[in-house]
Amino acid sequence: MAFEKELKVAQLAVARASILTKLVFAEKAKGTISKEDKSPVTIGDYGAQALIIAAIKHNFPQDEVVGEEEASSLREQQDLSSKIWNLVKDAKLSDAESDKLLGGPIKSEDDMLTAIDAGNSAGGAKGRIWALDPIDGTKGFLRGGQYAVCLALMVDGDVKVGVLGCPNLPIDDSEPLKEDMGTAANDKEGYGVLFSAVQGEGARSQALTRGAVSEGHPISVKKITDVAQAVMCESVEAGHSSKGDNAEIAQKLGVTGKPVQMDSQAKYGSVARGAGDIYLRLPVRKDYQEKIWDHAAGDLIVREAGGQVTDIHGNRLNFSIGRTLRDNKGVIATPANIHAQVLKAVGEVLQAKM
Repeated sequence: MAFEKELKVAQLAVARASILTKLVFAEKAKGTISKEDKSPVTIGDYGAQALIIAAIKHNFPQDEVVGEEEASSLREQQDLSSKIWNLVKDAKLSDAESDKLLGGPIKSEDDMLTAIDAGNSAGGAKGRIWALDPIDGTKGFLRGGQYAVCLALMVDGDVKVGVLGCPNLPIDDSEPLKEDMGTAANDKEGYGVLFSAVQGEGARSQALTRGAVSEGHPISVKKITDVAQAVMCESVEAGHSSKGDNAEIAQKLGVTGKPVQMDSQAKYGSVARGAGDIYLRLPVRKDYQEKIWDHAAGDLIVREAGGQVTDIHGNRLNFSIGRTLRDNKGVIATPANIHAQVLKAVGEVLQAKM
C-alpha cells in the first residue's frame, strides 16, 4: 500500500494526541484547570501539537509541518509551559511497539517547545508538508461537544494521507446524527472514532484507542436518491458559516429536517460515513481565507469515501498555495451524485445576494 508508514504514524500520533486532549477535558471538568480562561484550549492545543510533530520528526525528519501554534508565548509563561509538559511527558500508547514507532515520550520540556515551533512551514506546492490542527473546534472542545485532532500529508501540494481523531463521535458508523451532537461529551463506551484515508485507497474508520491501530472498516457516503431527505451539517458558530444562507439553500433543495450543528472536521467524517449528507461552509465575509489545516484531512476522507468536495464555485480545494485556501471561497461536501444539485442551489442563493 502507498504511504503505509505515513498512514500508521499519522493514525498513532493522532490517537496519542487525542488521549491527551481527553485528559485535559477531564481536568477541566474536575475544576483542576480553570473553566473561565482559555487554559484548557491552550494546554490541549500545544500539548497535542508537540506530540504529533515529535512523532512526525522522529520518522520523517526532513518533512515540514504547517501547524496552528508556535511556542514563543509559552517560553515567556513558564507556569503554563510546565502544566503542558506535565501532561505531555506522560502521554503514551498502551501498545509498546506503537509507542516506540512514535519515538516514545518526548525527552524534555525544551524538546516539547522545539517540537511546537517546528509547525512553522509556509506550505506550498513543493515537497512533503503535513497540515496539522491539534484541536479543531475549540469551542466544541470546551463545551464537551464535537472537536477533532486533524492531520494530513501533502506531497507537492496534493493531499495523500488524511487522519481525523474525533473523541466524542460514536464509533458505530451507522449511528445517525442527532440534534444534540454538538454538546455530547462522552467518556462512555462506544465513543471515539479515528477516520483515515490514503489517496486512491478509500476511506476507513475504527475505534479511537490507546492500543495499536487496525485496518479499520471501509466507509462510504450515503447513496441519496432524494436530496430532500438529506441530513445537513453546519457549524455551531455563526461566525464560521452563514446560517441564513444555509436555511435558504435547504429550502430550495426541499430539505425539511433541522440541520445538525457541530464543530470541527467531525462534519467531514460524518459525511464520509453517511451519518450526515451535506456540509456547507459558506463565506461570511469577502476577505476571509480558510486555513489549510481546517480542511485538508476531511477533504481527502470525504472524496475517498465517494463524496465530492469543492468550493462554492465548483472548484476543488487548492492546498498548494501556502497556509490558506486563498483561491477558494467556502466549502461544499456531499455525496458525488447530489453535488451538482447542491452546488446549483448554493449558486442561486448566493447570486441573489451579490
